[in-house]
Amino acid sequence: MTIDLTTKFSGLSSGLRSNIQMINPFIVGSGPPTTNRATIAKAFREGWGGAVAKTISLDHEKVKNVSPRYGKLYSREHHDVVGFENIELISDRPLSLWLDDFRQLKREFPDRVLIASIMEEHAEERWRELVQKCEAAGVDGFELNLSCPHGLPERKMGAAMGQDPQLVHEVTAWVRKATPKPIWAKLTPNVGDITMPALSALKAGAEGLSMINTILSVIGVDLTTLRPLPTVGGLSTFGGYSSIAVKPISLRMLVQVMRAMQEHGFADRSISGIGGVTCARDAIEYLLLGASTVQACTGPMLQGFAMIHELTSGLAKFMEQHGFQSIDAFRGHSIQYLTRFSHLLGEEGETNHAQPGLASDDQWSGDKINSQTGSMSSN
Repeated sequence: MTIDLTTKFSGLSSGLRSNIQMINPFIVGSGPPTTNRATIAKAFREGWGGAVAKTISLDHEKVKNVSPRYGKLYSREHHDVVGFENIELISDRPLSLWLDDFRQLKREFPDRVLIASIMEEHAEERWRELVQKCEAAGVDGFELNLSCPHGLPERKMGAAMGQDPQLVHEVTAWVRKATPKPIWAKLTPNVGDITMPALSALKAGAEGLSMINTILSVIGVDLTTLRPLPTVGGLSTFGGYSSIAVKPISLRMLVQVMRAMQEHGFADRSISGIGGVTCARDAIEYLLLGASTVQACTGPMLQGFAMIHELTSGLAKFMEQHGFQSIDAFRGHSIQYLTRFSHLLGEEGETNHAQPGLASDDQWSGDKINSQTGSMSSN
């Protein structure tokens, strides 16, 4: 059986351009792994299908990063990183250098998808200028960073913009007017209902969505110094939470937005799934719940770009085991099995036990609580 890992870059609902194909659905997400031409080129040489460059703006001089700027949350055994926090800002490199990088990368890797991640203040002329300069440098599309949780909120950038559906619509419409190339709006999870900004972006002309960005967090406190982490000169701040621990939240939001897209006539648009992708299994779960592509950022930071080999081989093995020849053959397959809690009950509302479990709360006993919990947990 022939296994085809290629996928469409974006849902082309507006019919503005021909399809853009990716050699596989795996994209290095915007951030430190895509901080310059050298890192992106390394990712492409390893086999990643695409990359979203680190977010850029017109004025790099306002960007001042600090160190340390990362924090890790370990498992109890202190062996595995289960959560990761960053307080990193967008790129501190001049736009002119980025434009040179874009041109060189497209010359060297014409079959790989290169996305410019852009973020600007609430001014149409600034967004238009940034888009037009990047487009002239040859990028394949744009990801609108409307979601960075901690960077430059005083300039109403990032999540400060993405939490307002009206602003999301307005900015997406500005970019839509400025370019015929594909647009993804990158969504923040730090909202009450993520479907509202999602639909706003799609109504304004975005071909797709990237979701989710990091979750505003405090990774922990150093019990020796009593200072929150990461500590910079004795102080800290809220940062963006990522890695394995955020995947369940991202998967839930993915399904919510997929259903909203179906309901509101945007079924032909695409979602790039983000959050906690460390191995092929994680990525496959995103595809089964409707994502067209899958991004990883913290994963490459902790494992290196070579993780792409396990992603592609694991995906191919899964497809062969289930008889799927293409990603479209199973994309979104698992959404049908997510339903309301009331639908888990029998026809007469009686308790439904798919496996042995306690019949009532009266049967819990304090000395067996851990084993009783295990008996009613999915494997």
